[in-house]
Amino acid sequence: MDVSRLHQRLCEAGQSHLLQYWHELQEEEQLALFQELQDMEFNELNKFFQRAMAGFNHSSSQEKLDARMEAVPREVLGSITRDRDELQMWEEEGFLQISQNKVAVVLLAGGQGTRLGVSYPKGMYDVGLPSHKTLFQIQAERILKLERLAEAQHGRKCTIPWYIMTSGRTMESTKEFFLKHKYFGLKKENVFFFQQGMLPAMSFNGKILLEEKGKVSMAPDGNGGLYRALGSQQLVKNMEQRGIEYIHVYCVDNILVKVADPMFIGFCVQKGADCGAKVVEKTNPTEPVGVVCRVDGLYQVVEYSEITLTTAQRRSADGRLLFNAGNIANHFFTLEFLKEVVNVYEPQLQHHVAQKKIPFVDTQGRLVKPDKPNGIKMEKFVFDIFQFAKKFVVYEVLREEEFSPLKNADSQNGKDNPTTARHALMSLHHCWVLNAGGHFIDENGTRIPAIPLKSTNGDSDAVTADVNDNLKDANDVPVQCEISPLVSYTGEGLETYVKGKAFHTPLIIDENGVHELVKNGL
Repeated sequence: MDVSRLHQRLCEAGQSHLLQYWHELQEEEQLALFQELQDMEFNELNKFFQRAMAGFNHSSSQEKLDARMEAVPREVLGSITRDRDELQMWEEEGFLQISQNKVAVVLLAGGQGTRLGVSYPKGMYDVGLPSHKTLFQIQAERILKLERLAEAQHGRKCTIPWYIMTSGRTMESTKEFFLKHKYFGLKKENVFFFQQGMLPAMSFNGKILLEEKGKVSMAPDGNGGLYRALGSQQLVKNMEQRGIEYIHVYCVDNILVKVADPMFIGFCVQKGADCGAKVVEKTNPTEPVGVVCRVDGLYQVVEYSEITLTTAQRRSADGRLLFNAGNIANHFFTLEFLKEVVNVYEPQLQHHVAQKKIPFVDTQGRLVKPDKPNGIKMEKFVFDIFQFAKKFVVYEVLREEEFSPLKNADSQNGKDNPTTARHALMSLHHCWVLNAGGHFIDENGTRIPAIPLKSTNGDSDAVTADVNDNLKDANDVPVQCEISPLVSYTGEGLETYVKGKAFHTPLIIDENGVHELVKNGL
């Protein structure tokens, strides 16, 4: 260990305080700290900090973005509800590309379930479905089903490789989980794990913070760290060698996500897009969700805090909110565009600043837990690269069919938690059964009213008129119904299981058949 050389580098970068407690550390602690610091590019970190703070101070002092914003123009928008005549054509295009082994999936899975009250990765969470499947399993099985559907349509076996981005804290436990569960039926050689970068937390004056006397306070570099990680770990090259042309990127916490959605992929391909964003319609002006729009002619996601309430409330002639394209971290890239991003554009991106309360060791060696923000964490966002697209498109889907994120524990504000995620999936599956001609009865044999959810798949008239006559309160517990992704990807092919039949709940339909679970052991 050349500690004197390290000390010199730290002095030159203004970070010599990181070795303040060196002589108090045990030998193994010294070795760990030395290795951690040796791997850091301090001059690069200082530049990141200066650029990030300059951008943060500039945006804080600027007026809101209202005057510079334009809504997504209709010509770049595809919509599940407004373009019904084209949906089948888009889906067929997507399946064609999948069947030719041209589609890959990138999963952003770096987050721990801290807000859920667990210490393991979010993808390992069980929201309490009758099957007790985790998010990872549900998504893996959707990939498997798509491969089978594409093979059935085009008569050839195909593979959708899955690239899973973890963080330093979740890498080992994620890999162990997949190994334990035999990759949920996927082939090991088609599942790739890679790690997003980490950056040190810094004080407001640019000093790197210690979380222990011998340990730097580190944080993941945001989901936009994807691009640097894909490049540095040779995964773009791997995609190229496999003949991949199109990539679907999404976040692990959405229980309804249509992984490698053929309709979305087909839409983007047919529009000749190099970059696309899937969105849900924002209906409440004060919903704290970012919207996809143009600012000074370039596409980006504008956060709710960046515009005034007056602009958030503006409506189009049809009564919809003008800025209604709610971002759900669900994107399409061509491989060519991704290569440009990794090699050319990513280094140009500056980090966003998140002011945080960061526990740290002070100059007296005491661990301080601040009660107000004392420093920053720097991160990039996956959508930062929209601005570089030559042909950008937006694809609007129904929230109740495709977006129910898992962020909070059940004990918190009643939103985006295991219960809402579970209810969203069961409500959707209830709808699938109704669309396929089945229905549910209670313990007295009385038909249970339908729920107000129109599927975009199959025969939209299959659900009888009482769907709209029996609107359920949002707090109602949905019919307990779960359909394995291995049976149906998006409601297709269920008629043989359910048409003309009545079911008690809870109901599970899986590859072994139809199961009406016995309640209370009776």
